[in-house]
Amino acid sequence: MQYFNLRVYGILINDQKQVLVSDELIRGSYITKFPGGGLEFGEGTRDCLQREFMEEMGLKVTVNDHIYTTDYFQVSAFNPAHQIISIYYWVTALEKIHTPLKIKPFDFDEQQLKVYEQTSETETFRFIDWDNFSAESVTLPIDRLVADLVKEKY
Repeated sequence: MQYFNLRVYGILINDQKQVLVSDELIRGSYITKFPGGGLEFGEGTRDCLQREFMEEMGLKVTVNDHIYTTDYFQVSAFNPAHQIISIYYWVTALEKIHTPLKIKPFDFDEQQLKVYEQTSETETFRFIDWDNFSAESVTLPIDRLVADLVKEKY
């Protein structure tokens, strides 16, 4: 049976004109993507994104304008029986970020590596300076398309 996998992501740009990304280690794969995750049954896309930021970063955000929704077929990088549909919004932090931010990609600390040992997934966050941000800054195909849109629109 084939499935749809609905994902919701937020583009957060801080006052220093830096873009927030998540560096993740998932089942042995290193992936840089935008913060967000899977839509759960019974929630709207904006609620999903607020929940994901709270779960992943302990951060309250406002979900602003819609940027993009996948408009072509994209198979999941993790399960070939899943079609990915991703929805992207601009987000604004409602408070200071308290989650430790890294400078280098995939700079996981001991606690994050312990989480990986238990779950086969872990993540950390960092900002990328606007001048260094591009489609090549992120890993997944839909994120790359959105990175180009963000660079054009912002």
